[in-house]
Amino acid sequence: MKIDEFNFPDDLYYHKEHCWARVEDGLVLIGITDFAQKMAGTIKRVITLEEEDEVSQNKPLGTISSGKWTGKIYSPVSGEIEEVNEDVEDEPGLINEDSYGEGWILKISPEDLDDELGNLMKTGPAFENWMKKEIAEKKALL
Repeated sequence: MKIDEFNFPDDLYYHKEHCWARVEDGLVLIGITDFAQKMAGTIKRVITLEEEDEVSQNKPLGTISSGKWTGKIYSPVSGEIEEVNEDVEDEPGLINEDSYGEGWILKISPEDLDDELGNLMKTGPAFENWMKKEIAEKKALL
């Protein structure tokens, strides 16, 4: 789904804090949305919890910084961090280049996936209406 100049793949789950989740081989890949990376500008630094750390849905698991902004990365699901994307740690700009592909941030082994996915959003009319409001609010601040 495309909303304004922002892309939101239909196969992902979206968190209200502009993170995404993709279920893949029993793990959940997590990253930030195209909207979040464009609003942040060039990503300069990503700091996350470490492998084997426990995370909880809706709780911060790290921070992301550009030259003009620093924000928290929220976990869309609960579980244990299985892998941190070292490429993104070394080259945070990968998030700007490919936020839904090579720019993923970490992988989580989920605890209660079915219940928690129900707390996230999928693309569709309700998501589109919500996202249009988010875009308008953020652009008004620029």
